[in-house]
Amino acid sequence: MADWPHDPDDEEGSEGMRKYGQAIVAKKVDDEEDFPLDVAAFVDAHGDDPIRLNHERVVSLREIFDGIEDEEIDDIQTMHRRVGEAMRANGFWEYTPGSDATNRGGA
Repeated sequence: MADWPHDPDDEEGSEGMRKYGQAIVAKKVDDEEDFPLDVAAFVDAHGDDPIRLNHERVVSLREIFDGIEDEEIDDIQTMHRRVGEAMRANGFWEYTPGSDATNRGGA
């Protein structure tokens, strides 16, 4: 694992795997106050934050958002769609419907 400014799991661990991937990104926004979301400003503020994808793999928020072309995102639902699309496109998505895998992709 890379050297991160803080432990992506903090003292609470991964809360039964609810603190993985997209769930971590969603916790960084307030769905009432932060939208419309300025994508560049959000990445500037949180780009170096670690996002745990599974029990072994951690990437930066910036790596996930590299695949998002929107300058602004209108609401939390659209943000979830864009983040999910970017994670799939960049090989960061950990859940495949119908598989035996646990949904580690988050919300």
